[in-house]
Parts: sequence; C-alpha cells; structure tokens
Amino acid sequence: MIQLYFHPGTAAMVPHIVLEELGVPYERVAVDRVNGEHKAPAYLALNPNGLIPVLVDGDLVLYETAAICLHLSDTYPQAGLMPALGTHERAHAYKWLMWLTNTLQATLLAYFYPERWVDAGNVAGAAEVKACAQARVGVLLDQLDAELARHGGPWFAGEAFTVLDAYVFTLCRWTRNFSSAPARDRAHVGLYLRRMLERPALRRVMSNEGLAEPFV
Repeated sequence: MIQLYFHPGTAAMVPHIVLEELGVPYERVAVDRVNGEHKAPAYLALNPNGLIPVLVDGDLVLYETAAICLHLSDTYPQAGLMPALGTHERAHAYKWLMWLTNTLQATLLAYFYPERWVDAGNVAGAAEVKACAQARVGVLLDQLDAELARHGGPWFAGEAFTVLDAYVFTLCRWTRNFSSAPARDRAHVGLYLRRMLERPALRRVMSNEGLAEPFV
C-alpha cells in the first residue's frame, strides 16, 4: 500500500489532495516535525534532506512534492490529473508545476524562514528578507490571478482538475495570515479557492490533517 509521510499544513497537503482525488488505498504516516522527527535517522533514511513529504509506493521511495505528484498522475492516468503526454497542454502543466515548486514555493519559504538567508543573529537582515519575500509573493499571486482570468475555466489548467490545483490551493493557503493581500483577496483566485473548498476530497484532507476553518 502507498504510504504518505506528512505533517499537517505542509507541502505534503499537495499529494494528500491528489491521493484523495484518486480514491486509491493509501496510509498516512504522521511525522512529528515540531519535535524534530523529520531530522531523525529513520526519516533521513527516506529523505536525506529532512523535508516533508515522502511517498513510499512498494519498493519506491520518493521525495520532492512535484515528483510525487507526477508519479501518482502517471501511475493512475485514467484519473486524468495531468493532460495527455505529448500535448501542448501537458507542456504547460509541466511549466506551471515547476513554477509552483521552484518560484512561488521557494519565495514563500524565504518569507517563512528568512533567517536561513542571513548570518546568524542578523535580525534586521531577516526582517528585510521577509518583507521582500512577501512583496514578491504578491507579484506571483497576481500572476496566478491573471492566468485564471485569461482562460476563465473553473480550475487552474482550465476545464479539467489536475495536480496543479492541489499545488495552487496549498500554496495559496500558506498566505492566509499575510498582513496584507493574501491570496483569497484576489478576485479570480478568491473564487477559485472557494470552488476548491467545495470538493469532497479537499474537505477530507482538511479533516484528515486536523485543520480548522478558516482554511484559506
């Protein structure tokens, strides 16, 4: 059986949503990040980076959220969670998946962990990194809003729900406590997030992770 190593509210929410959408049997394995379980030898044997999530599928051990999502969508192609191979739509889905993980998520991590980017004890420098990251995230969220406005479809790739939606929702959720302009305040993104919250799979994820409203 597939195992998903997760901690509530982290990037593990992305494959968690995908698994619930697929409706395949899987087991959730909680990782106590608060007490450093993700840095313990047993977990580092799965992911030497000490990051969450990890997916175990038989003898396959996989980390990196985008890779996990592609593996799941390729393993269960009948679900249609990625466009068909060889199409322009598939190429654009790759583009957005890489953008989400390498651009938006990376910038959000700079916002949440600014101390990683300055010398130890540089409180002013960390505050500057945090402020700059929040401003940059705002620009990137505007890009999401513009893409939704451009095609006018209900989901991020247009008419079809894909793994991109699991990723977009999760990262937008991370902005819910921003001091200004969280994702939900944008016209098209706000409507999109409300549509996402109507999906039974997403509601199950929130329950599984023990998360309380407001979700975004």
